[in-house]
Amino acid sequence: MIYTVTLNPSLDYVVTVDNFQTGKTNRTTSEQILPGGKGLNVSTVLNRLGVPNTAFGFIAGFTGEKIRTEIQNTGISAEFIQLEQGVSRINFKLKSIDGTEINGSGPDIPKDRMELLMKRQSRLNAGVVLVLAGSVPPSVPSDIYRQMMLVLSDKSVDVVVDASGDALPQVLPLHPFLIKPKHQELGELFHRTFSSRADVVPYARKLQEMGARNVLVSLAGEGAVLLDEDGTVHESPAPEGTLVNGVGAGDSMIAGFLAGWQETRDYSHAFRMALAAGSATAFSENLAEKNAIETLYAAISRKNRQQNSDTSALKQPRSWQSKTPQQGTGHQICSAAEPRNL
Repeated sequence: MIYTVTLNPSLDYVVTVDNFQTGKTNRTTSEQILPGGKGLNVSTVLNRLGVPNTAFGFIAGFTGEKIRTEIQNTGISAEFIQLEQGVSRINFKLKSIDGTEINGSGPDIPKDRMELLMKRQSRLNAGVVLVLAGSVPPSVPSDIYRQMMLVLSDKSVDVVVDASGDALPQVLPLHPFLIKPKHQELGELFHRTFSSRADVVPYARKLQEMGARNVLVSLAGEGAVLLDEDGTVHESPAPEGTLVNGVGAGDSMIAGFLAGWQETRDYSHAFRMALAAGSATAFSENLAEKNAIETLYAAISRKNRQQNSDTSALKQPRSWQSKTPQQGTGHQICSAAEPRNL
């Protein structure tokens, strides 16, 4: 079972305005109201892939009730904690002006409500996956993700963390199952800039040395890299397509990875699912649908098989490729279409 946590969910009011002009009355040409927040995005894509999951989080006021209704109408199990004060935030997203948006701040989360959420999580059993995703509201401690993981430290729960800033290095000593920094976030941690998939590998390895089990780095149009807990580097360019909406692409990658991992326990398959799901969302108006993910998964596999075929004559014998730690890095490298163990 997979559980997601969204501390500060939202209603996203997404509108299109043709020829937007400041200082004048503008009228929309399309409108959508969608539940938002990184954890809820993960839950939504998992649900579309047929993976049962439960959404944890906080809601408040009439907007919170709308979030609950929208989530439950999709078939996702929602165990939200109702706050007595404030309202869940509304995020205003103007699609026609380069992703311009105005995000609400959301309600304050009292200490006793936060303790209730952590008490619920303490009941999770071994084999469960818990996804902690999104920014930390100012009303809760900045190390709340670390505190949540400490509660589960003796439970054998696989914890996924998608967070930026100080929240990410704080959790690494607790060995999260998966972290998914963007290449910009990885660069901020190590004061570097990255222009290729090969560039990020040494720094993904540093995060693994700091405690992460699996490190998935997204590079937008350059594709993605996965350094799995067995030491294998999986990498692939992004599939071909037209960028429509980058919002939720990273969350979709996490959902795809978890769906693939739960299906086969194979990191190569999980990586291809992650790349397909993230790209399918980026090429869509909203979060990816299952058929789009399946189509891109097939395209990624075909492309990488072709690349492997084209370069097979140039490859060294297998005994040379798979270096031991004494000979080299101790890490194998495979494309998204190759088996995990070369």
